[in-house]
Amino acid sequence: MEYVIEMNHITKEFGDFKAVDDVTFKVKKGEIHALLGENGAGKSTLMSVLFGLYQAEKGEILINGKKVSINNPNDANDLGIGMVHQHFKLVHNFTVLESIVLGKETTKNGFLKIDDARKKVKELSERYKLKIDTEALISDITVGMQQRVEILKMLYRDNDILIFDEPTAVLTQQEIDELMKIMKHLTEEGKSIVFITHKLNEIKAAAGRCSVLRKGKYIGTVDVKTTTIEEMSEMMVGRKISFAIDKKEYKSEEAVLEVQNLTIKAKNSRKSKVHDVSFNVNKGEILCIAGIDGNGQSELVQGITGLMPLSSGKLFLNNNDITKKSIRQKCVAGFAHIPEDRQKFGLVLDYSLKDNAVLQTYYEPKFQSRGFIKFDAVREYAKKLIEKFDIRSSQGEDSIVRGMSGGNQQKLIVAREIDRNPEIIIAVQPTRGLDVGAIEYIHKQINGQRDSGKAVLLVSLDLDEVMNVSDRILVMYEGRIVGELNPKEVTVQELGLYMSGTKRSVNYEAQV
Repeated sequence: MEYVIEMNHITKEFGDFKAVDDVTFKVKKGEIHALLGENGAGKSTLMSVLFGLYQAEKGEILINGKKVSINNPNDANDLGIGMVHQHFKLVHNFTVLESIVLGKETTKNGFLKIDDARKKVKELSERYKLKIDTEALISDITVGMQQRVEILKMLYRDNDILIFDEPTAVLTQQEIDELMKIMKHLTEEGKSIVFITHKLNEIKAAAGRCSVLRKGKYIGTVDVKTTTIEEMSEMMVGRKISFAIDKKEYKSEEAVLEVQNLTIKAKNSRKSKVHDVSFNVNKGEILCIAGIDGNGQSELVQGITGLMPLSSGKLFLNNNDITKKSIRQKCVAGFAHIPEDRQKFGLVLDYSLKDNAVLQTYYEPKFQSRGFIKFDAVREYAKKLIEKFDIRSSQGEDSIVRGMSGGNQQKLIVAREIDRNPEIIIAVQPTRGLDVGAIEYIHKQINGQRDSGKAVLLVSLDLDEVMNVSDRILVMYEGRIVGELNPKEVTVQELGLYMSGTKRSVNYEAQV
């Protein structure tokens, strides 16, 4: 049997913590091989060993049957291995083109042959339907576009072994479908793909085989066609998972958050991204803003939370005007925010877990006295959150957040925000990049807030999440609300028509 990758008895340790414990993993030529596991199960660490970002303490790696030593990513690239990381490795003040060719520049007499590079990148983007603007700055493009840049980086280097680490976490459903087609096309050309994901339906749609890790150990490899989603999820978390959300009946017309005629201009542009948007979020309800990525949802949330300035409009929290309040004042008044970009807006990556746990509360009397932090109180609080929300990391409350898995970073934010007992939770993609066990847990946490009479404003690109979690759905298209829908009455297909702008609710038809 021909294996392009053989990782035999790999062990990777961080201090006393074994992130990967005696794992053997093999990939056949021309297959999409899924790597499944909970957050912190060791998937990204195992692939980082293959890509040369980490060196294993034990084990050996064979590429195309030949034993190799991979000391850094350049060694991996020389062996035809490329990786799209969960948190992209891009230079924010470079253009798209500069980011793709970085480290693989073609030169003549010491000068960069940028026109040749541009031609090759454009050919690749057309061939694989990865539409990009080569001259745009990385800092100005969406996370979905940044991922396309990462994929083109691999293709530009003619890599034959492609590692996709959580590639669909930031994509819309249409982009996910397109990515699946691209991955299958790549394997038809003889490339081999390792597909790290938590989304079992995507594994069923794309992969041939699936290997499962749990708490750093290898559980087994299964044939995807003959294995059910339930069987794979049980292998992953070691117990049965309930995908149904049990909701109590709770009906209230009492508005917690009132958004009145909000207009928000795009960054570095006079063009409005949000046009005259009004809605209420009531006590004891989960209101979901649905829409295709880039239709103003991000700007709407950033305007409400204070991360972007408002051009016009007003905000009320429990009948109090908070339009001009600072971010801290909004937090004190009862805002909780689970941001879309956890690393940019949710965490200080080089701080410890315990320091991140009190980012919004360190000045309260329980955590400080006369201007000095009560370090023991902070440590005990962080321990409580770790226990209550099952946050996994190598050094507990002393772990540096940058070194934690993406899913555990997200759990830390959710824990911190919910534990502050807010009036309203504004949650943007709260389960992005989480495994099914963590998704089940966070949905229960959000629903528990709703059942206790709190208000929840959810923004999600995941249609399953939109349909299962929300009590009411507002659809945004080109910066406007185009429909108000009941998830019990609307179909996914009909929701898709609203999201694409081909259908509007009667109340919103006059808005153009």
